[in-house]
Amino acid sequence: MDALNCTIYAISVDPKEQAQEMVREFGLTFPVAYGLTREESDSFGAWWIVDQHGGHNQPTEFLLGRGGTVLGSMYTSGQVGRMAPDEAIRLITTRERRRLEEAGQPVSG
Repeated sequence: MDALNCTIYAISVDPKEQAQEMVREFGLTFPVAYGLTREESDSFGAWWIVDQHGGHNQPTEFLLGRGGTVLGSMYTSGQVGRMAPDEAIRLITTRERRRLEEAGQPVSG
């Protein structure tokens, strides 16, 4: 399997201008939504931290499969506990290999 064939999305509590600056600063090439509210954060169970700026959610990550099935999730309450890129890649490639094998399709790489 040479390519992961997956899509990355990000959501930020920042206003549009700050989110656009982050995209430029880090050279992000995937969609970044902005203006996440506490109500929206609560809808997927993220930890919300109240601060002097009104608040923000702690990093929350999801790996979604075909049809929107949640394959993995990570909810953090601080700076520790984020999903490392190599872990996400390993989960995606393992699941894709298994799917191809079950479908009787050849698996490369």
